[in-house]
Amino acid sequence: MNIGALFSGGKDSAYAMFKAQQEGHDVKTLITISSENPESYMFHVPNISLTKLQAEAMEIPIIYKTTKGVKEEELKDLKNAIGEAMESHNIEGVVSGAIYSNYQRERIDIICSDLGIQSLSPLWKMKPKDMLKEMVEYGFKIVISAVAAGGLGPEWLGRKIDHEIIKELSDLHNTCYVCTAGEGGEFETLVLDAPFFKKQIKILDAENIWDGQSGQYIVTEAVLIDK
Repeated sequence: MNIGALFSGGKDSAYAMFKAQQEGHDVKTLITISSENPESYMFHVPNISLTKLQAEAMEIPIIYKTTKGVKEEELKDLKNAIGEAMESHNIEGVVSGAIYSNYQRERIDIICSDLGIQSLSPLWKMKPKDMLKEMVEYGFKIVISAVAAGGLGPEWLGRKIDHEIIKELSDLHNTCYVCTAGEGGEFETLVLDAPFFKKQIKILDAENIWDGQSGQYIVTEAVLIDK
């Protein structure tokens, strides 16, 4: 089936896309919504503009739209973007990286139902620790781009997700109830490479922004390099 991938640049949307490809689906376009509201209920915010570079690395076209990020109203912008993907790329379904968020999954399902296409959620109810391990073993290169939870200080910003990080996150889950997958907004990520990337992203410059309780790792310069 020809599909569009709801893509934030983070690990969940990238891994969901990978899973859909493994199932035989053909990703015709990425669909990215850039929210002006950092507290958006639906959309990932840190380094969202880098999805354009990621799309170039994958050699897949991208539909990139902005939204004011007003709760519920932002769904109209998502629906319009998916509609555009249907017209320009003939997609028959959409894949998203929802794991446990009923809020996100239900709203994407409703939009797809209204448009007469399928909604795919290949990561739904996966165990976060197992999912992260799979990503590392498949060769995903992922860095932490934002943190906003107890136990996650500025030293976490920019760290690469590997087996040691997964262990630390699991330990925090047991003590501070931090979701190992970060789906509750505890942390955000940026994918620099994946099995379906034709090239990988190299970060040339970045800065950490920390307000005392939360922070972001903002990439200010990046390029594509051969794998």
